[in-house]
Amino acid sequence: MKLVRMDHYEEWKKKGYGVPEYSLTKVYEETKKNPFWIHFGAGNIFRAFQANVLQNLLNRGVCQRGVIVAEGYDYEIIEKVYRPHDNLGIAVTLKADGSMEKNIVGSVTESLCLDSDRKQDMERLKEIFVAPSLQMATFTITEKGYSLKGADGSYMKDVEADFSAGPLKPNSYMGKVASLLYTRFLAGERPIAMVSMDNCSHNGDKLRSAIVTFAKEWQANGVIEGDFTGYVTNPEKVSFPWTMIDKITPRPDGIVEKILAEDFGNECTPIVTEKKTFVAPFVNAEECEYLVIEDAFPNGREPLEEGGFIFTKREVVDQVEKMKVCTCLNPLHTTLAIFGCLLGYERISEEMKNPVLKSLVEKVGYVEGLPVVVNPGIIDPKHFIDEVVKKRIPNPFMPDTPQRIATDTSQKLGIRFGGTIKEYMKAADKNVDDLTFIPLVLAGWLRYLMKVDDAGNTMELSPDPLLENLVPIMAEVPFGSGGSSRVRTILEREDIFGVNLYESSLGEKVETAFAQMNRGTGAVLETLMKALES
Repeated sequence: MKLVRMDHYEEWKKKGYGVPEYSLTKVYEETKKNPFWIHFGAGNIFRAFQANVLQNLLNRGVCQRGVIVAEGYDYEIIEKVYRPHDNLGIAVTLKADGSMEKNIVGSVTESLCLDSDRKQDMERLKEIFVAPSLQMATFTITEKGYSLKGADGSYMKDVEADFSAGPLKPNSYMGKVASLLYTRFLAGERPIAMVSMDNCSHNGDKLRSAIVTFAKEWQANGVIEGDFTGYVTNPEKVSFPWTMIDKITPRPDGIVEKILAEDFGNECTPIVTEKKTFVAPFVNAEECEYLVIEDAFPNGREPLEEGGFIFTKREVVDQVEKMKVCTCLNPLHTTLAIFGCLLGYERISEEMKNPVLKSLVEKVGYVEGLPVVVNPGIIDPKHFIDEVVKKRIPNPFMPDTPQRIATDTSQKLGIRFGGTIKEYMKAADKNVDDLTFIPLVLAGWLRYLMKVDDAGNTMELSPDPLLENLVPIMAEVPFGSGGSSRVRTILEREDIFGVNLYESSLGEKVETAFAQMNRGTGAVLETLMKALES
């Protein structure tokens, strides 16, 4: 083995590394004969989360088989990270107190390329998919991975070609996955759970839609046998559970690389693939992690809940997702992103050292968001916010930037704040006019669109599809001039905020706050300080 020799385990343990406490050979052999789990998407989140959880279960004897990983987008990850190190990797947990936990992970038993031009890999993937023991195929391929259509609304060329050619040698990602599922159908309509673990709403529906579309097109074109559509639309045969995943896994960090280099030399040097993927033999991630899964597994499942995965009903998954996205995490991130850009911060964690910004996110979360959250029961919303505010965002190891999180803000406001505003508007015991801090965030975003920071310097904005429309409007508002009636044309847009803000007093509140923030240099921070003092 290149990265870690088995006869060096005691040495690594003395240096503080967790190691496989099981026979790698035995686990590899058992997994090859009776695979139960294949995962698509060989990136950092899988290595830091799912593979690490299974490692812990193998160490405890809860599971006896590993996971097989397949990569269908960037094959260099397999060729340059997995295979050179016999699929072993190092998972580094970066804790908020500044400490690290290092584990040598051996739960990945095979790594394959989901590439129709690689005959040996595809044949092995087909073997895995026809295995009666296979219980689930999971995915972390990003939301774009499930897309069949381009920005113009028409099917992508490789997808259209796959519709016509059939499942023999597909080129599109979803075409290749559908082809493997078709082999399982031909083997006797064997049951399986197809589980998207990507960070997007109702992710199971996105995967299901893509697979069902392929099945229908192939049947309509007469390029397959039998009722494949009936198979993939029968939840007793093929399920597409919803999930909610939450774990920050940034690209390989230079600080971590230097620490590991003391033990492994240049073996842990990160690489950048031709497709601009940042990967290394190690992966670093925060300590907090959540994976909530709809418990719909027609071929059974292993007791993964003993590793921390939470299995529940679909409606509870939806509640947890809304709790995270609409109140307990994402709105706080967006708040820090907007004001971090305006106040010149380069790391989100640094913002939490500013008592004004720390207080602001606490007010947005605890005071205005939490009262309208539906408690899903399996995760306490207040505990979740506590972790976000006290552990996750302040974590000095997390190199997330306000500029990255500010990307596509116009697409996020309606979800991250509009839902809370709507709840206040319809609640009999709440008054939307009482909201103070969410309007401050929205005013801050208008101020951000002026492309001038709080020191009066020109500021580059993060990518956003509505910048071409919004920036010219705000360009008509001179810096330092106070308020402007021009902002009304933005604030009344329901497509941005989820509601016309003038249906309540919030439109006027945002206008007033914006006018205060646009009085000149230092006005943004001064406005926040005054609002938090009152």
